[in-house]
Amino acid sequence: MRSAALPFTAMSTDQHPVAGAADAAAPRFRLDRKALADAVPLVIPAIPFGFVLGLAITESEMPLWAAWLSSPLIFAGAAQLTMVTIAGSASLWAIISAVLVINSRHVMYSAALAPPFRHQPRWLRWLAPVVMVDQVFALATLRADDPPDSFRRYYITIGILFFSVWNVAVPLGMVVGPIIPTSLQLDFAPVVMFTGLTLFAIKKVSAGIAALVGGFVSLAAAGLSDRLGILVGAITGVIAGAIADEWITSRQSERAEQSELSELGEGAAS
Repeated sequence: MRSAALPFTAMSTDQHPVAGAADAAAPRFRLDRKALADAVPLVIPAIPFGFVLGLAITESEMPLWAAWLSSPLIFAGAAQLTMVTIAGSASLWAIISAVLVINSRHVMYSAALAPPFRHQPRWLRWLAPVVMVDQVFALATLRADDPPDSFRRYYITIGILFFSVWNVAVPLGMVVGPIIPTSLQLDFAPVVMFTGLTLFAIKKVSAGIAALVGGFVSLAAAGLSDRLGILVGAITGVIAGAIADEWITSRQSERAEQSELSELGEGAAS
């Protein structure tokens, strides 16, 4: 009886390492601490902007539940603010057109991030646009050359962070919005929207110019009807950034050509 029990004991002993190996083989997702640290300076300005949007929702002609659903479904601050502001005074097609125009920059974002996403699984390529906002794009572009696994973890971390914070800040704004002083309601929203990108983009001259120009123009145009200051600031900032980027790129190309010519000249002389 004892010898008959030995194979059973050996078999059960062999099974434990197999189970452990299976558990070890199954990867567990962990948030990227570097991504969290990078995102904090951009998340902070998004919180008051979420409060402002929540206040705008309470004053909108849209039903509260429909306006609130725009946060998890649309997840685009400027487009949401425009939508809830002009609701009731514009037609459905005008609202849809305004949202599409404001979010049209995401086409350029997608094109810019196409190379790193080419090596990502299909499920991420479908889900990544859901959390694509200006801040997420700005952070993701800096890690575009990372290995696919590292880039995927970084992108998912910042996407979860921004999506979660935004969908907490907006409902809180709907609750505390009525107690905000009238003088502090929506006039500062455009500046808040560009503040985070300004803090981050000072590392890149062209992007910093775009954010600064967009912020100042939005502030100057804050008195326009239907909060058009946001759209005017965004368009102006994009144009300014594009001009600055083109000028910087041309200057760098000229310097590279001059450096190559000087090296050729030195080589010929020697």
